[in-house]
Amino acid sequence: MTTPDGIGVLLRTAREQAGLDRRQVADRIGCVLGEPVDPDNVKRWELEKRLPIPRWHRSIGSALGISVEDIARAVSASRAHRHQLKAAGPSVREEASSVKRRTLLAGGVATVTAVSVGALPGLAEAHDDINDALSGSDAEDISYLDAVFERNAGGYRGRPPGQVLSDIGTDLQLLRQVLKRPHTARDRTQLVRTTAGITGLVAIIQHDRGAAHEADRWFNTAARAARESGDRQMLAWVLARHAMVGLNYGAPTVAAERAVRAQRVAGRAPSAAAALASAVSARALASMGNQRTAARQAIARTEGIVEQLDPRDLADTWIGYPEQKHHVHLSQAYTLLGNTTSARREQQQALKLTTSPSVMTRALLGLDDARCMREDGHHQDATEKALAVWQGLPSGFKVGLVRARAELLRDGLQGRHHATLDEALRA
Repeated sequence: MTTPDGIGVLLRTAREQAGLDRRQVADRIGCVLGEPVDPDNVKRWELEKRLPIPRWHRSIGSALGISVEDIARAVSASRAHRHQLKAAGPSVREEASSVKRRTLLAGGVATVTAVSVGALPGLAEAHDDINDALSGSDAEDISYLDAVFERNAGGYRGRPPGQVLSDIGTDLQLLRQVLKRPHTARDRTQLVRTTAGITGLVAIIQHDRGAAHEADRWFNTAARAARESGDRQMLAWVLARHAMVGLNYGAPTVAAERAVRAQRVAGRAPSAAAALASAVSARALASMGNQRTAARQAIARTEGIVEQLDPRDLADTWIGYPEQKHHVHLSQAYTLLGNTTSARREQQQALKLTTSPSVMTRALLGLDDARCMREDGHHQDATEKALAVWQGLPSGFKVGLVRARAELLRDGLQGRHHATLDEALRA
């Protein structure tokens, strides 16, 4: 039985008003997705044998002229109806099943008298019911969420942080719903690990947007999920990333403490999380000003870990520790230490390895270069370099982390150089 205000009624009504059959709707959805779509999917959604996961929402909306918000609302209503039936107890479910069986049998008998050969509608519906019971929607949802994490862990790829955060928004609604359902122990472990990853990505984006308080909240949630999953490397990665909030927004002591915790959790074996925690520790110690020796030791420790990483740890993702990212971290550490020769070497290596758009990374490296110029006493060159970086940025990137780094550079300049950069930042 479909839900009166659910997804089945919404899709069927929209399709019939448009004068389309299910195959035509599937073709339209396939054109948007760029891949073939089985018309049986449309049938299952209309009969609420399946509820379309967020991956389908935009393409369904485009095919039928329905807003994504209306689709999400209807799916939620259908899912709530399912939960109500479960909570109502077996008697209600049995009565609904009895009605359905009587309808199914009646349809099957009528068809047998009319058709001697071919597929029977009643059998096709029975097949769908059996298939639904075997696979269930939870497995699909969990698999989809795993894909969300993997896809977004690849970084911005030229997209501004605000856009990426908006894109993840619908997936977060699905994650919230799936977490409320009962699962097997194995599925729960997989789900909470994926939850740690996705919420960790949200925290990173909030950090890059300059929403430090929101980043803290999301990192704390990610850490809770990682602890529940029992995945120490995931937890170490979350803690190390969390340390970067204090590092980039004026709390280096807090950052150093968090980095130490991340290193303890990561353990002695070389890993991407261990390398990240060590690199963040080096930057935090260098930022404190009175821990220069400890910062240099942390840099050496990080170099030692990187030499032992396997290809999986070196993956170019937010959860990996690729060589390019390593040079970016060391560029900042050496810049903070005032070692401009080493900092420039790291900047050059990082830029050689930056083949993707990486708008934010290139901007941060450019501002590090400008700070090195300032450290060497070339304030005019530093100002011109910073202006070129800032003015070349798309508006969506002139926020948060990049702005904070530019303002820090500005604050170290004086006179007309300070005024020139300040005017550009205020424009």
